[in-house]
Amino acid sequence: MIDNNVKIIKHKVGLLNLAEELGNVSKACKVMGLSRDTFYRYKSAVESGGVDALFDKSRRQPNHKNRVDDSIEQ
Repeated sequence: MIDNNVKIIKHKVGLLNLAEELGNVSKACKVMGLSRDTFYRYKSAVESGGVDALFDKSRRQPNHKNRVDDSIEQ
């Protein structure tokens, strides 16, 4: 799992570095096959939380097993 995350982070950071090297976001996105919206999403994540903010976050809802609903409990 960690190796997969490292590959994803390298890809995302690679896009940011390529855009900086080329000096052109559109060209970097075209080379990497991503949209400019994605680039700016990655860029704002890095600016707000560093490279660690690029890790994929789980969107799964927590599963509370054997939990009684609050309305029933009262």
